[in-house]
Amino acid sequence: MIEQLNQTLFLLINATPDSPEWLIKLAIFIAKDLINIVPLLIAILWLWGQRRHMSAQRAVVIKTALAILISVSLSWIIGHSFPHDRPFVTGFGYNFLHHAPDDSYPSDHGTVIFTFALAFLFWHRVWSGVVLFVIGCAIAWSRVYLGVHWPLDMLGGLLVGLCSCLLAQMAWNWFGVQLHARLHQAYRFCFALPIRKGWVRD
Repeated sequence: MIEQLNQTLFLLINATPDSPEWLIKLAIFIAKDLINIVPLLIAILWLWGQRRHMSAQRAVVIKTALAILISVSLSWIIGHSFPHDRPFVTGFGYNFLHHAPDDSYPSDHGTVIFTFALAFLFWHRVWSGVVLFVIGCAIAWSRVYLGVHWPLDMLGGLLVGLCSCLLAQMAWNWFGVQLHARLHQAYRFCFALPIRKGWVRD
């Protein structure tokens, strides 16, 4: 029943040889490159901002990083415990993006971007989380559209992201203050020159 639903949704979304070439190219850009917003925003939040907000911003960065680390680990465990072939491996639908024939569920891209979006929704600002969630949906659509994932792979990534944010919050409650202090100390040592020059925040 679930597999049939997965296949039906896939066929509704998946591109075909008759799909517009510009839309396929747009989907490839979204599927491959839009995920780079994750390290970019993490670096911006850690390095720059108003001085009075830096401690709070870095707390968001640390909690987000914890959540992503947990989510990627959970995704790996689930993928190896319950292996599921990608659509193109089974010869189902059409494929427009080269990809290794590894485990499909849950989607690594979906896991990371949805974890990131939920982290910002919970710990940063609601509007930023909503914007990132929309980006996450676009990435999820593109990877199904191009034939490298099933729709439920993306739902799995969302659920893993939600669980990981909850676990990250628990971890933060246990040792977050100490971790924040240690990481800030290491940052000040490694970035002493840029900090002294005023290129980045202390």
